[in-house]
Amino acid sequence: MFDWDFRRGTAGVHVLMQLAEERGLDPDRCFAGTTLTPEAVLAPDAEVTARQELRVVRNLLAHCGDEPGLGLEAGARHHISLYGPWGLALVGSRTVREVVEVALRCLELAFVFGGLVFEEDTQEGRLVVESAELPARLRTFLTERAMAGLQTIVVDLFETALPIRRVLLRDQAPAEIIRYRDTFGVTPIFDATADLIVIDGRGLDLSLPRAGDWARGSCEQLCRDLLDQRAPRAGVAAEVRDVLVRDPGRLPDQSAVAGGLFMSPRTLSRRLNEERTSFRALLDEVRQMMAEELLTHTDLTTEQLAARLGYAEAASFIRAFRRWKGCPPQEFRAHRTSVTKRRISVASTWSPSAAQTSALKISTSMSPR
Repeated sequence: MFDWDFRRGTAGVHVLMQLAEERGLDPDRCFAGTTLTPEAVLAPDAEVTARQELRVVRNLLAHCGDEPGLGLEAGARHHISLYGPWGLALVGSRTVREVVEVALRCLELAFVFGGLVFEEDTQEGRLVVESAELPARLRTFLTERAMAGLQTIVVDLFETALPIRRVLLRDQAPAEIIRYRDTFGVTPIFDATADLIVIDGRGLDLSLPRAGDWARGSCEQLCRDLLDQRAPRAGVAAEVRDVLVRDPGRLPDQSAVAGGLFMSPRTLSRRLNEERTSFRALLDEVRQMMAEELLTHTDLTTEQLAARLGYAEAASFIRAFRRWKGCPPQEFRAHRTSVTKRRISVASTWSPSAAQTSALKISTSMSPR
């Protein structure tokens, strides 16, 4: 059974706010039946429950009537930049299969209401959207949003769409289907028994091209901001870190970084030594930051993390992490998860007046009916 009190980021609500504003729905009506405010959902690290987000969806649909493909429009705005560390995980994917494996996790934490299941045989893969039990209009919107959102993320990553063969939808065909064809590249089969996307299975394990400029730029800026918060750098050291995070999914070696800075590896070592650091130390700073973010905010396995950080095997990553933090990666993750749960527990005991003064704590009194 779907957990309506599950807490998630506010990216989905941000998109709903945009759609509402463009269609003349003022914020008070957009958030009717909730204690949400624009200031609250825009605050750093803000969270909402699935129950709260569903109420905003309901308000939007009540205002917009039967606009065909509105869920597709919402999904088209769920760009990779909305997902922070999950964006880093996706950018590091080498194959379509890896993208799907990561997306199945992050989309359920972001904007899927129900579940995503991936099935495959020798010819094709099937992404099945299992929607929560909801009235038809809500289910339609949320299913369309999930399907279009996955397509948007893949295009952001690799500037090419999923190799879609067929799209099946349980709903009746609307009067206008152009938005559906534009989103998926095929005309959906309506009145189906399930909601799913069928992709060509032959390409699942082929190597993907380097992530597109937009996706890499988004993740690069995230990495730069996080590194500057932890340990600001100047001079050549700052330039080296900038080169290291230009493509966070594929960390370059010292020769490649030196070439990018138009100097020899030996000259780079000498310049960094003058600044009392080294390439190894700067690479460790980047890897440690990425490892901590991915361990804290995603559920990637140790093996998946090691691959995204440029380690040939998980054992090497585990040894490095012990050197950085004094414990193995999964122990660090367990501790961070425990701390987060304690913070949520403490927040739930605040008085109403205290909760009103914090933009990050939101009521969970609403019913999803």
